[in-house]
Amino acid sequence: MEQAIAAIRARTAISPRVAVVLGSGLGGFAEELRERVEIPYQEIPGWPRSTAVGHAGRLVLGNLDGAATAVLAGRAHLYEGYTPEQVVFGVRVAARLGARRLVLTNAAGGINPDYARGALVLIFAIASFFALREFVALTPTKPSDHWALVLAFYVVIPLQYALVYTGWHGMYAVLIPVYVFLVLPVVMALKQDMERYLDRVAKVQWGLMICVFCVSHAPAIAQLEIPGYEGRSALLLLYFLLVLQLSELLAVIASAAIGRTPLRSDPNKSREGVLLGGVGATLIGTALWWMTPFTWWQAALMSAAIVVAGFMGGLVLASVKRSLGARDWYDGAQLSRGVLDRLDALSFAAPVFFHLTWYFFTD
Repeated sequence: MEQAIAAIRARTAISPRVAVVLGSGLGGFAEELRERVEIPYQEIPGWPRSTAVGHAGRLVLGNLDGAATAVLAGRAHLYEGYTPEQVVFGVRVAARLGARRLVLTNAAGGINPDYARGALVLIFAIASFFALREFVALTPTKPSDHWALVLAFYVVIPLQYALVYTGWHGMYAVLIPVYVFLVLPVVMALKQDMERYLDRVAKVQWGLMICVFCVSHAPAIAQLEIPGYEGRSALLLLYFLLVLQLSELLAVIASAAIGRTPLRSDPNKSREGVLLGGVGATLIGTALWWMTPFTWWQAALMSAAIVVAGFMGGLVLASVKRSLGARDWYDGAQLSRGVLDRLDALSFAAPVFFHLTWYFFTD
């Protein structure tokens, strides 16, 4: 801490009255400061580097409307592997510099109830495209697999989501696990490249199942027609995402606070943290039963199913990453988490939640 203070004081004598921590999309705010001094985080001893996309990773000190201000353009997160002490390091430094008021910002979102059905489908289709791209980038393929990958990206993804958009459940439920499962090996066999043929086919098919088939069940939740719940299925999707993300968040927080037995597949989580996070998310999901077509006890069971399936998804995808020698689903060009890192739990939980709801609560 003292070394960090000394390094900053060597660059500027500004004593901020206010500290502002910028989240994603707000990096331009730092440019509003007058007479500003910018110090990259890597030049401040002990300051954790920000690896999230859109985070500049610098401390900016200057004047904003006459008030001396410290702007933290980028922050550290628990999910990046930092400890709670490292996450709050910048705030503690700002306080030592003189800041007595703190403004926290973040990028937040929800589901716009005015979205047309196609908008939600398109959002998840784009997510599937980039998730599959990340999966293929880390799983070895050969030039002879070109046409199979063209089929996967430019035919299967649009067709799967077009079927979801039309609500043709009988077809989108079998397109990838049945028809694509049979066609894709034929396309790859026509190239007559037998080297690791089964291995290559299995990886592409598994990528399609996880990144496209499973993920496509999320927008399908918003199209379920449930008696007495007409026109509110988008709210059910929001409920599903809320319970799922709370489970992940609470698991990381609990693991950092009391975790004693880290998971080998994901060192950011512990067995104790996962258990407490799952219980907490289930209790919150139960309390939010009024958002759903479920009774309170049904909401408890459905929340538990989301939590368990989400944990399995995270566990499996993390194990795949580790087996490939990767920390995150990304190509390594940037130190950030990929799309598939954010969809790992959803890829398992979405089809489970969809089919439980479809089977027990629709006509």
